[in-house]
Amino acid sequence: MSAIPDQEAIMQLGTAFWGSRTLLSAVELGLFTELAAGPKSGEDIRQRLGLHRRSATDFLDALVALGMLCRENGLYSNTPDTDALLDRNKPAYIGGLLEMFSARLFRHWANLTEALKTGVSLNDTENDDPFEVLYDSPDHLKQFLSAMTAISLGPAKAAAELFPWNEFKSFIDVGCAQGGFTAQIAMAHPHLTGGGFDLPQVGPIFDDYMSSQGVSERMTFYPGNFFEDALPPADVIVMGHILHDWDLEQKRALVQKAYDALPEGGAYVVYEALIDNERRENAFGLLMSLNMLIETPGVFDYTGADCEGWMKDAGFRATRTVHLVGPDSMVIATK
Repeated sequence: MSAIPDQEAIMQLGTAFWGSRTLLSAVELGLFTELAAGPKSGEDIRQRLGLHRRSATDFLDALVALGMLCRENGLYSNTPDTDALLDRNKPAYIGGLLEMFSARLFRHWANLTEALKTGVSLNDTENDDPFEVLYDSPDHLKQFLSAMTAISLGPAKAAAELFPWNEFKSFIDVGCAQGGFTAQIAMAHPHLTGGGFDLPQVGPIFDDYMSSQGVSERMTFYPGNFFEDALPPADVIVMGHILHDWDLEQKRALVQKAYDALPEGGAYVVYEALIDNERRENAFGLLMSLNMLIETPGVFDYTGADCEGWMKDAGFRATRTVHLVGPDSMVIATK
């Protein structure tokens, strides 16, 4: 008898958007923030969130089955992870990023088939830059930068251990956002000075975060546009979750700018969800590249080998790629 095809993996992937949409709606509704105060009954949640009687139970139990909620004795509560990451009142909240996914990316991904055929992003016709929208709204900007901190903490803690910071005296985190990476490195290595470089609107948010982490005396904010302004001098220049936002010419320009700003013997660190060199394993990095296809003209994600090639073309003498955590890796180059 011939083997019976296994439908489960195909069906789970084909319906994955069901679970995604359920989680995004829960974040939009503020469900996890409501439950941060303690377990609640389904009826209590239904009334607090304004849910219809027909939908409430299936919605909540689906989140239990998806591992996003717990249910004991008829009461629903957050899991440890959702309590830490999806309560709007906690510092590690990443819901701002998920809300952006919900409001913008979810509908745009419906156009993937068209984008695959045309190579044209939806933004080519909408002329709607998501970064301009974020940076023009103080509330949205703060929420977005906080989410960037949350997703950078894991890679930052790994980089604090895996990079030889003891060989250097200073670093600048270019495109620093709130400063999650900056603060983690500064706390782990008290001998370092430096700071973050980003658009001027970010400055007050960065300064507040450095103060809250106890490193404000050593970490300074440098305002500027990394395409237009010179980078601050430092022994190490870091770009985390930055290069993937730009097209090839802009990627190369930023790599060259880092090379030009560094002293001899200085180091350049790039980290993000790098696609594995064989392009077989890091699905997140590959899907992120498809997301950039949908969102932006000419932008793509890349492998560690790609990045090392750009670095060598810019003049760096030695490069290597090091896995950090999850889908994230860093590429290190020495001038």
